[in-house]
Amino acid sequence: MSKRVLTTESGAPVADNQNSATAGVGGPILLQDQHLLEKLARFNRERIPERVVHARGSGAYGYFEVTDDVTGFTRADFLSSVGKRTDTFIRFSTVADSLGGSDAVRDPRGFALKFYTDEGNYDLVGNNTPVFFIKDPIKFPDFIHSQKRDPFTGKQEPNNVWDFWAHSPEATHQVTWLMGDRGIPASYRHMNGYGSHTYQWTNAQGEAFFVKYHFKTNQGVRSLSADQASELVGKDGNSHQTDLLQAIERGVNPSWTLHVQIMPAAEAADYRFNPFDVTKVWPHSDYPLQRVGRLVLDRNPDNVFAEVEQAAFSPNNFVPGIGPSPDKMLQGRLFAYADAQRYRVGINHTQLPVNAPRNATVDNYGRDGHMATRYGSRDDKNYEPNSHAGPAQTDAPLAAPLAVTGWTGAQGAAEHVKDDDFFQAGELYRLMSDDEKSRLIANIAGGLSQVTLEDVIEKNLAHFHAADTEYGKRVEEAVRALREN
Repeated sequence: MSKRVLTTESGAPVADNQNSATAGVGGPILLQDQHLLEKLARFNRERIPERVVHARGSGAYGYFEVTDDVTGFTRADFLSSVGKRTDTFIRFSTVADSLGGSDAVRDPRGFALKFYTDEGNYDLVGNNTPVFFIKDPIKFPDFIHSQKRDPFTGKQEPNNVWDFWAHSPEATHQVTWLMGDRGIPASYRHMNGYGSHTYQWTNAQGEAFFVKYHFKTNQGVRSLSADQASELVGKDGNSHQTDLLQAIERGVNPSWTLHVQIMPAAEAADYRFNPFDVTKVWPHSDYPLQRVGRLVLDRNPDNVFAEVEQAAFSPNNFVPGIGPSPDKMLQGRLFAYADAQRYRVGINHTQLPVNAPRNATVDNYGRDGHMATRYGSRDDKNYEPNSHAGPAQTDAPLAAPLAVTGWTGAQGAAEHVKDDDFFQAGELYRLMSDDEKSRLIANIAGGLSQVTLEDVIEKNLAHFHAADTEYGKRVEEAVRALREN
């Protein structure tokens, strides 16, 4: 077998990869050592800008298989027949910490799934919780700033975390989720995934439905207590990455069953609360779960940087039969996610193998930019319309149009009869067992008792009292006890 030859980036053979070129033995290094300069310059540029949120992540390849007929609700081709399989890539992540953080921390988990469909890539970007902290994207930068490292102290500050929540009563539901038993998943395999937002499905007859996605783990939900998580972080900060990697390498392929809740579009306007409010769930008694298929992960990436860190997801990557809803947080993310990838990875990030469509042909008038690899022939034009048989529009919208009325301007969502920031948080609390409630109270009190701003403590306590009288009383007593010690 012939020995492979080490080369420079330009393909020239490298004579010595152990010693730099110098001016005599022991002399200074020469600027003309192209191989040395190229290696150091590439090393300096090996990392792209870290994600502002969801920086720390793990990924895997797999497939989605349809198990139930949903063609009455959507004309999406990858959901068109029972038994149909579509290749997928998923990225799990923590939200608040940096790339160097630990896996076993109390934080929501990203659940971002890319379907390589025959009609283009479909990205479903969600979390392991069915709700979120805020309902309007204009608050998102402020929310994340409050949860990230303080610009002066350089660390996460309880005052900042709870101060924002104190002034954002709509966060009470998600705070109850986060501080409860599911706030620290035992692994990525042992947590559910949710689309969180409301999306639109459109069938072949043009009928529109609003849907919510629920990926139920087939491994069973398992979580860690605060003490268990602290111990695990000390042993292996990469615990969730290790678990996912080793499970798939052993052939123990994790899987999830996808269910959806389906609301006929005509019912949205008069529903008792705003169905597009991401701080709320739809009760299953109103819209039961309907099974769609199963997601299976069966292959690890070969290169974490190329396939996990450069993986780019955006909720505006839809396919025919699926579209957005008036969910304001979703509307904001339709821009923000794609723009983040253009900043981080570049305008041509969609040409990278992990992001490029696998089962559909890309044919448009986008050209050039950093790292462009897709070029047309000499006769292809970069404008449209043209006289050269270039690609043309289909005149077939991906989803049904949404009717809009009213005046433009900054305004809240339309009010529904039962819109309320606290009721569902109380419902979640009342569903918990006594032991679950005790752990929830301890987790909240542990953080809130560290706050030094009295009005922030009082505002947060008022939120828990509004959710449930017992809930508020127990949090208040627990905070007081910790502060007196």
